Amino acid sequence: MRNSLIQAYLPLIIWVGLGAGPGRFLPAALPRLMGRGLYWVGIPLEIFALARQTHFAEDTGLAPLYTVVSLGLGLGLGLAGLAVVRSLTAPTPVEATATEVGVVLGLEVLSPQAVDLPLWPDTATMTWADKPRQGSFVLAAMLGNTGFVGLAIVPTLVSGPYLGWAVFYSVTQNVVGTYGLGVFLASWFGRGTHAQSRWQQLRDVVTVPSLWAFGLGSISQAWAWPPQIEDALHQSVWLVIPVALVLMGLRLSQLQGWSSLQPALIPAMLKVLVLPAMVGAVALGAGLPRDAVLVLVLMSGMPSAFAGLILAEEYDLDRELAAASIALSTGGLLLTIPLWLLVFG
Repeated sequence: MRNSLIQAYLPLIIWVGLGAGPGRFLPAALPRLMGRGLYWVGIPLEIFALARQTHFAEDTGLAPLYTVVSLGLGLGLGLAGLAVVRSLTAPTPVEATATEVGVVLGLEVLSPQAVDLPLWPDTATMTWADKPRQGSFVLAAMLGNTGFVGLAIVPTLVSGPYLGWAVFYSVTQNVVGTYGLGVFLASWFGRGTHAQSRWQQLRDVVTVPSLWAFGLGSISQAWAWPPQIEDALHQSVWLVIPVALVLMGLRLSQLQGWSSLQPALIPAMLKVLVLPAMVGAVALGAGLPRDAVLVLVLMSGMPSAFAGLILAEEYDLDRELAAASIALSTGGLLLTIPLWLLVFG
């Protein structure tokens, strides 16, 4: 297992390090351009290749259903966690009045939250009252990196017919979760402080390029293409992954130490610890085979998705919180995988 984890995480270290090293010296607009390029071209190309080259009718079972269940649980955990954090960091009426009086008198008033609640600090540009930060929190707790990390790790830990569950889990989460519900949530929380109209949100979901890529990829299975094109399509996926990892490194290089990581503690813990435990309990209660349960637990416990950072770039969410959640949950994955193998293996 140790060798498998090393092989899976070596690309993470190399490509993320490549982005983090010169990240502070590159143009500030570069991460956004890379994020939009992945959103409109890179990720759709990966999903098209996956949809075309995967035989979904074989050994898929109930994987899509449990993927949707996992997304629902993740959304509920994210909203509940956000409500708790906001209630604990919201100023009381007395504190708010004192702050207003201090502003009028030209005095600096120190909020008690700055001392008593250091785990969830506001930043110079974002507070917990801002919808972009709330959106990044919910997406980090709900969406997992099932494509870049999940499909790289799970096949080394699970064998047999249930490997098909891992592939279908990844595709279902990308189509239904990341670029379906995820886009809806990003549109709701993003693009400034005003919620988008329902027509705007519906348009954002319908025009997601990854949804069209999945449909075209599935339809194209009936078409015979030359081996050279098939091979080029397969190899293109391995270009998308390094670009996404470099983008992560660029954003991580912009984090301001521990103060940037603190707000991401809760969504990261929900994603890699609480959510997979709940999914495992549901799957065991439904009587699924142990191998199927292990696949669902591992896939649902993958770290916060790079797609959350891509959506943050596209919809102006809290990029710092998105990157910090990815960093903390990816580190936590090293600790939780042995736990899930012990409990559900």
